[in-house]
Amino acid sequence: MAKTVELIIEGKSYTLPVIEGSENEMAIDISDLRDQTGYITMDIGYKNTGSTKSAITFLDGETGILRYRGYAIEELAEKSNFLEVSYLLIFGELPTQEQLAKFTHDITTHTLVHEDVKKILDGFPSSAHPMGVLSSLFCAQTAFYPESLNPNRPADGVYLSIVRSMAKMPTFAAWSYKNNVGHPVNYPDNKLDYCARFMKMMFALPAEDYETDPVIADALDKLLILHADHEQNCSTSTVRIVGSSKASIYSSISAGINALWGPLHGGANQEVIVMLEAIKNDGGNIDKWIAKAKDKNDPFRLMGFGHRVYKNFDPRAKIIKKAADDVLGKLGINDPVLEIAQKLEEIALKDPYFVERKLYPNVDFYSGIIYRALGIPVDMFTVMFAMGRLPGWIAQWRELRANNEPIGRPRQIYTGSKLKPYTAIASRKA
Repeated sequence: MAKTVELIIEGKSYTLPVIEGSENEMAIDISDLRDQTGYITMDIGYKNTGSTKSAITFLDGETGILRYRGYAIEELAEKSNFLEVSYLLIFGELPTQEQLAKFTHDITTHTLVHEDVKKILDGFPSSAHPMGVLSSLFCAQTAFYPESLNPNRPADGVYLSIVRSMAKMPTFAAWSYKNNVGHPVNYPDNKLDYCARFMKMMFALPAEDYETDPVIADALDKLLILHADHEQNCSTSTVRIVGSSKASIYSSISAGINALWGPLHGGANQEVIVMLEAIKNDGGNIDKWIAKAKDKNDPFRLMGFGHRVYKNFDPRAKIIKKAADDVLGKLGINDPVLEIAQKLEEIALKDPYFVERKLYPNVDFYSGIIYRALGIPVDMFTVMFAMGRLPGWIAQWRELRANNEPIGRPRQIYTGSKLKPYTAIASRKA
């Protein structure tokens, strides 16, 4: 028997259906609430509102579970690679060897961008934030591929847009970095794999024989996997609601990039480095800052510890901690900021105050450390996040199209003035 709930408004009873997810998540379906009752629900920030049904990612913050299409994030990070995980997210199943080979080949053959894109890039000053450059270059692809604007494109046309998005994102990301530092851009070296190709575009100097360390490439690959999707967060919901208007994949993802740009969303790992540098500049007295973090009357908070979703632990943090240790061990970097990070981590994992409150280092803490160790500037951290999140955005955009979901249209409760008569400007009081 289907589950229902009873809602009583002014003595009148209404029956609302209950939806149960495959992991026993429960929702009250209020789709017809306004038509039935004239009422809407109020949920500022949509913290308790299910905007869609999705088969892509399952997240349980209470028990520290993250799964892509049913596969545990721990197993994917250990046994898979970013392009295989991307295929899984976008198309719903792990690929066969032939499918992955084709997907990888198709992406590799579309890494180059139209040469006119460089003219757009040249229009940005070096002071332009890399995220602004990235979102602009990505959205500009609608000009180079106007057929993408057709919401009724055949499946092979949609596939081509997906491949182009995956292929060109690392190029745009690397070029946004080169613009920021005032260096000439590098073109993709298609003899390399996805991560090694990106690192060479980022860091190779002209005429330099650049080689990517496999430890570093593996760490980057794991970071991209861990960031690939995270349920209905701010940027993902933005991609879906923009896509619900039947906007192109390029403009929808560009909107997601801009949403991710906000410091409350994608800037957490950047704030970790800012905090560590502040501690260093204050003399590096970690005990002082630990005491400040414990003082409830002190506004200071340790960035990169705990998580607003994961109430137990962030399953991604355990995976990326090892990658961070591997990178620091391989590079042998002597950086006081990273030394402070390691000491903070050691304290937080043992101190009863943090352990009891489950304030463990999260994925933002470790990703910030890795990016710092690789020499990636803080303004590029969110760009790296966007590159990882891309397949999740594509998967969500594709799913809402496949489900033929209606255009997003939230309601509101109006709190402004009631009807007022218009007065001529000459008679208005100063």
